[in-house]
Amino acid sequence: MSAWRPLIEPAHPQVSIMRQCELLGVARSSWYYTPAEESGENLALMRLLDEQYTRTPFYGIRRMTAWLQRQGYGVNHKRVGRLLRLMGLETVYPKPHLSTPAGLAPSVRYPYLLRGLPIVRVNQVWSTDITYIRMRQGFLYLAAVLDWHSRYVLAWEVSNTLDTGFCLATLNRALRRGTPEIFNSDQGVQFTSAAFTARLADAGSRISWDGRGRALDNIFVERLWRSVKYEEVYLHDYETVPEAVSGLGCYFRFYNEERLHQALGYQTPAQVFAAAQVA
Repeated sequence: MSAWRPLIEPAHPQVSIMRQCELLGVARSSWYYTPAEESGENLALMRLLDEQYTRTPFYGIRRMTAWLQRQGYGVNHKRVGRLLRLMGLETVYPKPHLSTPAGLAPSVRYPYLLRGLPIVRVNQVWSTDITYIRMRQGFLYLAAVLDWHSRYVLAWEVSNTLDTGFCLATLNRALRRGTPEIFNSDQGVQFTSAAFTARLADAGSRISWDGRGRALDNIFVERLWRSVKYEEVYLHDYETVPEAVSGLGCYFRFYNEERLHQALGYQTPAQVFAAAQVA
């Protein structure tokens, strides 16, 4: 992740930081190290909500509210709901009356293509998602693109806002490594935007969307987030954004190149992904 940072010249007389980020295919928000701000009390609540959601993603707003109240916090469901939305967390269960994804006409909707599909090769299915990354003071959002067969993390980015730009930058970096037959995501506004879907269409990938509230439709990314949080984020409690970026960069290198996966026959994701590129 951080390998691109030395390439940015903040004082360049002719090329702005925005343009340099565009040329490098990274989100401008990743350069400006300004974590999102909330009150100290809300940040403490968000830390608790993040940990509990990682354990029980099926807890809704009212159950999360009851859980916090049992911990001694005087919160109501409106406050908890706002914080969960701010964190980008959605309860895992099917919901009726699905709303139209933002930025698309009502007739434009992509089906979930992965139900019952055997995943047998690299670049058959990629998927993406966003998760909340806590810090001592503030928080960030993390997006990643994952190859389902090899579990290889193809690209990742951080941002202090839930904007489409940093998700699109992550996608562009991933597409430098290849092109998936199917690209799966949830129905968040970042992934249903015209810019994001057009980029996938230009690449020749079929688009697959999860059902709303069905995190298990994107199960491999959900497992990745649990690993990132339990094996890295919760252990290090980042104090600054550069520290978070450095820590995540080290973790993803470990995850790709050293962490053995039982489902891969105790190989690393990098071994499986690289072998397919040579074959």
